Amino acid sequence: MKTHITKKDSFRQLIQAISLLEDQEETTAFFMDLCTPAELESMADRWQVVPLLKQGIPYRTIHDETGVSVTTITRVARSLTMGSGGYLLIADRLEKP
Repeated sequence: MKTHITKKDSFRQLIQAISLLEDQEETTAFFMDLCTPAELESMADRWQVVPLLKQGIPYRTIHDETGVSVTTITRVARSLTMGSGGYLLIADRLEKP
């Protein structure tokens, strides 16, 4: 009998799989297999603007310095203020010595 996994279950399984990654090498290998180059580039673009937004740098300046679209910058900014807190959690951890 064929089982159907819901999107919610699939997402939960993906998060569980990510949480099992032990180091940067494993994480890189997993994401290189999981994502297309374009998806990885999009995620890297979003992550690149997080510290710049935290510094209060204007969107247009971020765009001019990084080439990331203003639309993407706006979406990241919205996630920083109204999201789940994931960006800030990791950005804050990376700032600590």
